[in-house]
Amino acid sequence: MRIGVLTGGGDVPGLNPCIKAIVNRAEEAGHEVIGITRGWGGLLNFDLDRSDEENSECFRPLTRTSVRTIDRYGGTHLHTSRTNPGRVKPAMMPEFLEGKYEYDPKTGTADCTPHVLKVLERLGIDTLIPIGGDDTLSYGVRMHQEGVPVVAVPKTMDNDVYGTDYCIGFSTAVTRSVEAIHQLRTPTGSHERIAVVELFGRYSGETALISAYLADADRALISEVPFDIERVAELVVEDRRRNPSNYAMVVVSEGAKEQGGEMMLSGEEDAYGHRKLGGIGMVVAAKLKELTGIDTLSQNLGYMMRAGAPDSLDRMVGTTFGNIAVDQILAGKSGLMVALREGRYTTVSADTPAQGEKRVDVDSFYDKEGYRPRVNEVDGKPMFLY
Repeated sequence: MRIGVLTGGGDVPGLNPCIKAIVNRAEEAGHEVIGITRGWGGLLNFDLDRSDEENSECFRPLTRTSVRTIDRYGGTHLHTSRTNPGRVKPAMMPEFLEGKYEYDPKTGTADCTPHVLKVLERLGIDTLIPIGGDDTLSYGVRMHQEGVPVVAVPKTMDNDVYGTDYCIGFSTAVTRSVEAIHQLRTPTGSHERIAVVELFGRYSGETALISAYLADADRALISEVPFDIERVAELVVEDRRRNPSNYAMVVVSEGAKEQGGEMMLSGEEDAYGHRKLGGIGMVVAAKLKELTGIDTLSQNLGYMMRAGAPDSLDRMVGTTFGNIAVDQILAGKSGLMVALREGRYTTVSADTPAQGEKRVDVDSFYDKEGYRPRVNEVDGKPMFLY
């Protein structure tokens, strides 16, 4: 059997341990693994009129030897992209495919899925393991619907894939965020300022909420609850006054917005219909200074949240998810996504992420009036509150 594996969307620590586990488990069972580079882009950009050698940038054989040390590092050994072969814009259309697929006048995109299926046949790939978030996995479902056996692995530091309590990358992102928040206490306290730390999270505020909870930040503004900036200003002034070092810490999710306002979006839509989020932290910092007269410090942690090697939890989950994925394939199963639910490893239908949204349980874990984490009761709740 020949198994194809790819990583799509944003890179996160924990991907390489997952890839290594897939290769080792498959090789032990006597099967091959082909790494598809740059996510779904590796299949889209494979020119069927060229030799495999000429297409070598699109795929690579993976062996126990070639992946021996990759788990020691962050990122993804296979590289990544936000390519969606089912929605290809003119600017992303490979030159050799120009004129072969019609553009939908409504979306301005073309569906190149027939080409992808031909590439999979050319490479002799029997089963696919896509590793990614909602977007990457949604095209994995498309592959499954087209008759390609698929076992998916959820990854995103936002931890917002519906159907699993945990996604590869989340623990390391929280660890990096907590460390950064604590480190920023030094300049914030020295200058007696208000610090505003913006964290990734898109439409889910879980990363910001958990990071603020663990770092004991004064306030947290999350995507799920629009905030009143004047109320926030009153609260942080009092937080600063009560602090013996005369400073305050505010954590903001990139998807947070003011009451009556909109999320901070910029740029064109990507292949999955999303625009870039970010900048709300600077806006909050500027308005807090205007309202309070206190100097502010604005820090967008950004890509540092997903930089460097994975922590132990992401190594464990990444490795275990990889092993489970191969085990499902060896058992002849497909159309599945590996998952963690109620503290146990399991599998769910591959289309589960499209069946709902995973967001912060505001009533259980957030003080909407005080804009901060509030855990009413922990007994019976999952390890990562959500």
